[in-house]
Amino acid sequence: MGNVNLLPTLRTLHTARIVLRWNEALLQVIRTTRPAVTISARALAVVSTCMYDAWSAYDALAISTCSDKRLRRPLHEHTQANKEEAISYAAYRALLALFPDQELQFRILMGQLGYSTLNRSEKADTPAGIGNLMARLVLDDRQQDGSNQSGMIHQGAYADYTNYQPKNTPDSINDPNSWQPLRIPQADNTVIVQRFVTPHWGHVKPFALFHGSLFRPAVPPATAYSPRYSRQANQLVDISASLTDRQKVIAEYWEDGPAGEQPPGHWFLIAHYIVRRDMYDLDSAIKLFFILGNALLDASIVCWDCKRAYNSVRPITAIHYLYAQRQVRAWAGPYQGTKLVRGVDWQPYQSKDVVTPAFPEYCSAHSTFSAASATILTLFTSSDYFGGSYTRAAGTSAIEPGSTPKKDVTLHWKTFSAAAIESGISRIYGGIHFEQGDFTGRALGCAVAKIVWAQAQRYIHGKH
Repeated sequence: MGNVNLLPTLRTLHTARIVLRWNEALLQVIRTTRPAVTISARALAVVSTCMYDAWSAYDALAISTCSDKRLRRPLHEHTQANKEEAISYAAYRALLALFPDQELQFRILMGQLGYSTLNRSEKADTPAGIGNLMARLVLDDRQQDGSNQSGMIHQGAYADYTNYQPKNTPDSINDPNSWQPLRIPQADNTVIVQRFVTPHWGHVKPFALFHGSLFRPAVPPATAYSPRYSRQANQLVDISASLTDRQKVIAEYWEDGPAGEQPPGHWFLIAHYIVRRDMYDLDSAIKLFFILGNALLDASIVCWDCKRAYNSVRPITAIHYLYAQRQVRAWAGPYQGTKLVRGVDWQPYQSKDVVTPAFPEYCSAHSTFSAASATILTLFTSSDYFGGSYTRAAGTSAIEPGSTPKKDVTLHWKTFSAAAIESGISRIYGGIHFEQGDFTGRALGCAVAKIVWAQAQRYIHGKH
């Protein structure tokens, strides 16, 4: 989080330290392995739930999501040491199941914490047993959640089993209302054709909702030839033509997280800052990430249900369709500034290996994730106040290194909601989303978060 992390952490080291260390291990593996954003959101929820369930056995009120209060330990066992050990074993088992190829780094962390990875006991009379058992129960519950993690529904981990087929091809816009897969150049000079990322995700079992379609917006995205379709496209062309350094920094900062954690992980980093800022103890930190992780999971499910249902066109396709051979003033590419370009050559302010995400536009995932997260953080802290900031040094742009920004740019967010709004707008600056997709995503994220919050409180206060 850049400057956001420059805070005293003395108390954190003695209380919530264990939670943050396992979270950081999860964020690091997301940076390394680059799973789909939906899969990242699910991983955050699964690991956080495993840690919460293990912790709940050592709390007087909280109940597990999988075993209610049956595994609660006697009061004299509710010690910091027991909580840390149970949480660590639960996190280790969860991470190992989700990212088996990354076992070494998880084993190293367990060793640093003084725990043996050979201890596979599930006896409930030891913290290690509680951690291992709770993790297995959560993982078993998620095995048939519709994500297809194991590839049992359709061959390939997380593979689509709904037979999605795009209406457009990389070379032909057959339907100007529908998503178009693009050819994306790679660093090794090869070219890949995009495939809709996890089109089945709306069928994944949510944490707090009955089904991913519960909040599907009744208002569809604008269609070709409608005034709103062309107006939104014109808005993005105008923004592209006058991009400021600040807008470019905003677009880059929110795109994939400060270090590649992806949007859900980015909000976990913000929550890390809150844990340090407010000096949360282990109990508070566990509750926060349990709620936030599951809000991000349900946000991903609702958002992807919307994306699949409407299969809507991305700005790059709409602008290529509307303007074709006509010339427009727009950002012409790295180091090119603003020039007259053919409509068919218009490009978003993105790196060449991204161009535009591999899934439909409506609605914005950034907006949905961010609004959900901001709502949870506001409810948890009883205040919308954030107080975070980030500084991008001159010349450190990933898209235009050496020239952008011309001088240091600092972003400030007084509130969580202001940060969420900026995250959504960043995708408009980047030419990735239309205004309608941003507004709708924010509304969905907020609605989902409130239901997740209420459900989580039932577990935390033992009233499920």
